Amino acid sequence: MGITDPDTYVRGVPYEELARLRRESPVVRVDDFWAVLRHADVRRVLRDPALFSSQLGGTQIRDAADLAYVRRMMLNMDPPEHGRLRGLLTKAFTPRAVAKLTSQIETWARDLVAAVAGQGECDFAQVAADLPLLTLAAVFGVPEQDRRLMYDWSNRVIGYQDAEYAVSSTVSPAEVTGLARAALAVRPVPGPDGAMPDPRTRAGMPDLYAYANALGEYKREHPGDDVMSNLMRHVGDDGARVSLAEFENLFWLFSVAGNETLRNGLPGGLLALLSHPGQYRRLREDRSLLPSAVEEMLRWWTPVMHFRRTATADVRLSDVDIRAGDKVVVWFSSANRDPEVFEDPDVFDVARTPNDHLTFGHGPHFCLGAHLARVQLRAMFDAVLDLPGFVELAGEPVRLRSNFQNGLKSLPVRWAR
Repeated sequence: MGITDPDTYVRGVPYEELARLRRESPVVRVDDFWAVLRHADVRRVLRDPALFSSQLGGTQIRDAADLAYVRRMMLNMDPPEHGRLRGLLTKAFTPRAVAKLTSQIETWARDLVAAVAGQGECDFAQVAADLPLLTLAAVFGVPEQDRRLMYDWSNRVIGYQDAEYAVSSTVSPAEVTGLARAALAVRPVPGPDGAMPDPRTRAGMPDLYAYANALGEYKREHPGDDVMSNLMRHVGDDGARVSLAEFENLFWLFSVAGNETLRNGLPGGLLALLSHPGQYRRLREDRSLLPSAVEEMLRWWTPVMHFRRTATADVRLSDVDIRAGDKVVVWFSSANRDPEVFEDPDVFDVARTPNDHLTFGHGPHFCLGAHLARVQLRAMFDAVLDLPGFVELAGEPVRLRSNFQNGLKSLPVRWAR
C-alpha cells in the first residue's frame, strides 16, 4: 500500500516509507504528481506562488470536479486576490477580539475537561472536538446550539474517504435555531448506493451554503462583536466590502479547515503523550514546558499531511526537472521528520527547541488560525494535566480513513478519580 492509499492511514502514517522515499530522492514521482519530501524544498515551494500556484489546479491531490468553484476559496487563491482577502481578515481579528477569544477558550477547555473529570474515563476525541466548535462559533457569531452543524460538515468534507464520516448527521432540527433548520431542510441524503454527493463541490454542501448565506445577510444587518461582524463591517481602501459570496467561502474554509485540523491535533497530541510516558511525566512535573510540548505535538502528529501546488513554468527542484502544469505535492508529514532539520526526528521530545515544523504551512498561505490553534492546544492540555492521576489508554484508538487528514475518530482514555 502506498502513501496515497487511504487504507494505509487506518493503521498509521507511513513514516518509514516516507523516510525511504526521501532518502532516495527529495522530490519523487508518485502516481500523477511530484511528492516534495524535504523540509527545505517544501519551504521553497510554499513561499513562491508565482512558480507554484494554489489557484491553477487547487490545493488537493485529486483534481477538482468543479475547479471554478474551488478557485473562489482563499486557500486556492494566488496573489494579488489572496492578499486582498487575507488582509481584510487579518484586520477583522482585532487585538480586542483575539483577547476575548483567548479568555473564552481557556474557560471552555476547563469546563469540557471538568465535565468528564468525575467519570474517570472518556473518549477524548469526542471531548476535544467541542473546543474548536465553540471557538469557531464565537469567531462567526454562530449561536452556540448550532455549532454541531460544523462537526457534521467537516466530517463530510474531510472524511469523504471514510464510510462513517461521509454520511455524518448528528444534529436534530429540534435543538437548533430557525436559521439551522432551514439549512437542514436542504441537507443531501445518501443515494441508492449509499453514497453522498461530492462534498468538494458546491452542490454537495447545499446545507452549509444555505446557512452561510443566511448568516452573512444577518451579520450585515445586525453586526455583533465577533470577528466576522468586523469583517462584514469593514470597507477597504478601494471602497470595496467583502461580498456575500466571499463570506460564504470563508465560512466553508473556517468551519471545515479551522475545525478539523485542531479536532485531530488535540487527541493526536494526547496520544503522543500517552505513547511516551517519560515525556508525559516530565511535562506534568514541569508545566513551563507546555508551550514547547504543544509545538512538538504539532510536529509529531501533523494533522494536515500534504497540500498541492501546480507548477506555472518549467523548474528544477533538488536536481529534479518539473514541467509547467505538473502537480507538486508538499508532504508535511515527511518535512516535519527531516533529519537535516530535526535531530532524532522520530523521537518525541516535549522540550525540543528549536522546532521549525511546517504544520501551519509557510509563506503567503501560512495558517491564519495558527495563534488561536496554539491557544486551544495549550488550554486543553493545561486542563488535562490537572486531572488527578495519570491519563492512560483505555482501548484501541480508531483512526480516520483518509490520506489527507491525520485523524483520530476515537481515543478512549481513563484516569484515577
